[in-house]
Amino acid sequence: MISFIRGILTESLPGQVIIDVQGVGYEAQIPLSTYNNLPAAGSEVKLLTQLIIREDAHALFGFASRPERDMFRLLINTVSGIGPKIALNVLSGMSVNALRSAVAQRDIKSLSSISGIGKKTAERIIVELGDKVGSMATGTSSGMAPAASPSDQKGQDAALALMALGFKQPEASAAIQGAQVMLGMEASVEDLIRVSLKRSSPP
Repeated sequence: MISFIRGILTESLPGQVIIDVQGVGYEAQIPLSTYNNLPAAGSEVKLLTQLIIREDAHALFGFASRPERDMFRLLINTVSGIGPKIALNVLSGMSVNALRSAVAQRDIKSLSSISGIGKKTAERIIVELGDKVGSMATGTSSGMAPAASPSDQKGQDAALALMALGFKQPEASAAIQGAQVMLGMEASVEDLIRVSLKRSSPP
């Protein structure tokens, strides 16, 4: 597993970058949300990555933030019919927070406006991601208050990472909140995840 790459950005195009890591050029596919946050060519850059191995190719995907990578993983591992290309389209057409809100509000129209996402695929995203990311948004279609979630961005990122590992949203939030009580609000995302995994396991 390649968790991240850090090196010199030698080339960037919408959808693709090449990063020089000690003389080796790594090509990675990226969403537009990551492309928009890249530095100028010749600058050092770090991307979180996901390596996907198939019989005919090894494809590396890069992301500027952990929530983007976690959402990419959820899309390709949870939603039937969505592969890496469509998952990148989703992240290119909608921010992670907007996607959470769209799922929570069952906003088929917004989801189906993304390139490559038809009505049926939008419906599958809502149904199959609903219990994983929908309740983390700012509201729900039923009018009920959203489930409790960690209050700071690091806590929310850590909770999303746990959900990518199989936790339900309430369990992930509770685990991270417990870790924050133990470690303090200044704890890193990595420490929160590590402690949460030691204290509990996916149901």
